Amino acid sequence: MRNRFAAPQKGLSVQRGSGHQAHVTDSRLDVLAIGDAIVDVIATTEDVFLTEEGLPKGSMRLIDAAEATRLYGLMGQARETSGGSAANTMAGVAALGGKVGFVGQVAKDQLGEIFAHDIRALGVEFTTPARQSEVPTGRCLILVTPDGQRTMNTFAGASHSLTVDALDPQQIRDAAILYLEAYLWVPDTPRAAMERAIEIAHSAGRKVAFTLSDIACIARRRDSFLDLIAAGAIDMLFANESEVKALAGEPDFDAALVSIQDKVPLIVCTCSEKGAVAVENGRRVMVPAVWVDKVVDTTGAGDLFAAGFLAGQARHAPLDRCLRMGAIAAAEIISHFGARPEADLKALMQ
Repeated sequence: MRNRFAAPQKGLSVQRGSGHQAHVTDSRLDVLAIGDAIVDVIATTEDVFLTEEGLPKGSMRLIDAAEATRLYGLMGQARETSGGSAANTMAGVAALGGKVGFVGQVAKDQLGEIFAHDIRALGVEFTTPARQSEVPTGRCLILVTPDGQRTMNTFAGASHSLTVDALDPQQIRDAAILYLEAYLWVPDTPRAAMERAIEIAHSAGRKVAFTLSDIACIARRRDSFLDLIAAGAIDMLFANESEVKALAGEPDFDAALVSIQDKVPLIVCTCSEKGAVAVENGRRVMVPAVWVDKVVDTTGAGDLFAAGFLAGQARHAPLDRCLRMGAIAAAEIISHFGARPEADLKALMQ
């Protein structure tokens, strides 16, 4: 089987132009990400279980604490690792030798300690103070079917309580690229923090990258995303085929890509077994998917694709090389359980 990639608000002040001139040589960090700080709980299951629970295969849904407890009780033996889309991406960039940081909110509890320990152990700068709150650290219950598809059930928990006060403006200025995930753009409080981070990044001449994360996010915030793009707040947009079509409101992928590509300087889109495509200032580049013997778990495929691509960007690699690095990283992640690399990504890139 071939690799299958997982794949502004009004009043937002954007100063763009200088952001396209940012260079890694004048930055302390290659990439700083803001996203959900959650712990992944991964278990295998059969398709019949998804049917019985009314869970569309490959989907993501937000759940409350009670549903998280109920569903966890029905899951089989599970693995727990720190997760979150943007956090996974930063783990991948770090594995490739990049200098990265992550901003995300955890609670002062056991899962919060697990998250902080895991991400720091991977070489990711994580300085966001844990929050004393009755709301616990978030977790994502991931059900993986025999075909490798993952169905995610996310209890956001403390991650959605991230505020503007949790930001370190200097840390944002220190990063060549600010990377934001759509999962955290949906709720109001963390969205305000991300809007402020965009302003800080662009005023410092930095680039802003944004990942659409999941089609469910577009269903809830499509107009907001389009406003963000129209305001010129995004320098680099990551998506998969279904997300691009949903954002553009077009049933045809090529038509959807054309409708979006002129609105952002760089759009990067994964296309499952067909590979990936990027359009930069009107120039389109495509690469094929990377062959894997067996797709085990697609969790984090899109996250690691973004990691490979961003690592290439940090090295000023050509666009096709950035895409190829993304494809290699995604292929590694779908060959095993979990959303963090197990093989030596640096060696694979050779």
